[in-house]
Amino acid sequence: MGVDANDWWRGAVIYQIYPRSFFDSNGDGVGDLPGITQKLSYIAGLGVDAVWLSPFFTSPMKDFGYDVADYCDVDPLFGSLADFQALLDEAHRLNLKVIIDQVYSHTSDQHRWFKASRQSRDNDFADWYVWADAKADGTPPNNWLSIFGGSAWQWDSRRRQYYLHNFLTSQPDLNFHNPAVQDAILDVMRFWLEMGVDGFRLDVVNMYFHDAELRDNPVVSQPSERHVGSGDDNPWSKQFHKYQITQPDNLAFLQRLRQVMDQYRARTSVGEIGSYDSLRVMADYTSGGDKLHMAYTFDLLGTDHSATYLRSVLTTLEDQLEDGWPNFAISNHDVMRSVSRWGGEAPRQDFAKASLALLLSLRGSSCLYQGEELGLPEGNVPFERLQDPYGIEFWPEFKGRDGCRTPMAWTTTGGFTTADDAWLPLDPAHLPLSAEAQDHNPDSVLNWVRRFLPWRREQSALVAGDFTWLADDQQEAILFARHSAEQTLWIGINLTGNTLTVDLPVEATALPATGFTGTVTGKTMTLPAYSAVFAEPK
Repeated sequence: MGVDANDWWRGAVIYQIYPRSFFDSNGDGVGDLPGITQKLSYIAGLGVDAVWLSPFFTSPMKDFGYDVADYCDVDPLFGSLADFQALLDEAHRLNLKVIIDQVYSHTSDQHRWFKASRQSRDNDFADWYVWADAKADGTPPNNWLSIFGGSAWQWDSRRRQYYLHNFLTSQPDLNFHNPAVQDAILDVMRFWLEMGVDGFRLDVVNMYFHDAELRDNPVVSQPSERHVGSGDDNPWSKQFHKYQITQPDNLAFLQRLRQVMDQYRARTSVGEIGSYDSLRVMADYTSGGDKLHMAYTFDLLGTDHSATYLRSVLTTLEDQLEDGWPNFAISNHDVMRSVSRWGGEAPRQDFAKASLALLLSLRGSSCLYQGEELGLPEGNVPFERLQDPYGIEFWPEFKGRDGCRTPMAWTTTGGFTTADDAWLPLDPAHLPLSAEAQDHNPDSVLNWVRRFLPWRREQSALVAGDFTWLADDQQEAILFARHSAEQTLWIGINLTGNTLTVDLPVEATALPATGFTGTVTGKTMTLPAYSAVFAEPK
């Protein structure tokens, strides 16, 4: 295939696991590391290259692990360091790489660093977090907002200062302007690299630095200033976060981070970027081979999936990315599942296959979120069962993130836990789509994934080939080419409920191995509703 072993991540398919909801091995209603280890053979059987584990570190769980109290230990809820080592060893035995989620922009207020920092203004950790005096009238130092609602500043009576928190008040932001903070974070990376992890998913990687002068954010005055993925129900969307996030200082730290990673063979990093002008930021963060290996944004995690929108996003990305490398996801633990967000009332199984065909055919690496291989819709979680503080704050206009975090449906009766109840309810609508139910159905989404991913791995054009549009405008069809030195593939995707017919530049032959019923006759491609066609030009 021509991909160096150190660059295994180029074109890789990464399976994201939300540990709380994957598999409960000890019957307490919460998924855990031994549970993941028990299911690794299922994951390997999909044909993916790696797993990404959302946080499993010591945490008070105010934001379900994204508030870390100890970067170098496992929360007892999930197991132990020995359990993680066993998971890592078994994954490697199955030829699966392991990527772990790292949350460096902020910690829990229960982290020992913050407990020390808030004690006084002159101790060894005093400047490890972002502290600022109040204005003369006692109000916060500027107008910055928290993504989770309200001011981004919280008063601390002991220090008689405000501290910055871009998320919950219990998630104080680290001060990356302090070199000691950078050094400590790089030591955390070394800890896990030495243990043998194959890479890191870096949470909100563009939010490590803030404007040292604490200047007010201006109001959004044009679409390019709007934070990608933010909705009108959240005041965060009203500000152009010019000074709060995505600061130029970030690039130099990412270069330090890459220098550490390059000391280890075959490791990778993927950054999550939520920002204004997010595609440009992705290009800045992945170009030059000296910062992130790859990155993804929220541009494919919104509701718009029209051919016009997708052409616009992908064209902009290709124009700006240069030698950078993208990572694509259409579902994850923070957004409504794609078959509900994009598919609406569409036949979910057909739509799931077509949308995954798009995801897995773009130039870049792909993230497949747990349950996406089953075509699971968004889970229904009643208000009284909500756990997500984000959803509780903005209910009912925004229902939060619990609907995409409900437990995996392993069997037709559930199969996630032996407990009477789980931390979130399993949606009964998921049971007919369980792994057990789909296992024996050759036409299921699960078995389509099991066939498609091994086939994809053998197509050099899909793994590492270039990307070009076959036509500027094919109306509702998404029509593009992937080409390597060995192969050219033409791909047509139809995410609509109508049959589409598109013109090709020259005659081509459809490849039936992909499991879709679309056809190519001469120079005409016919795409049934919710389908894809993969073809080779003659």
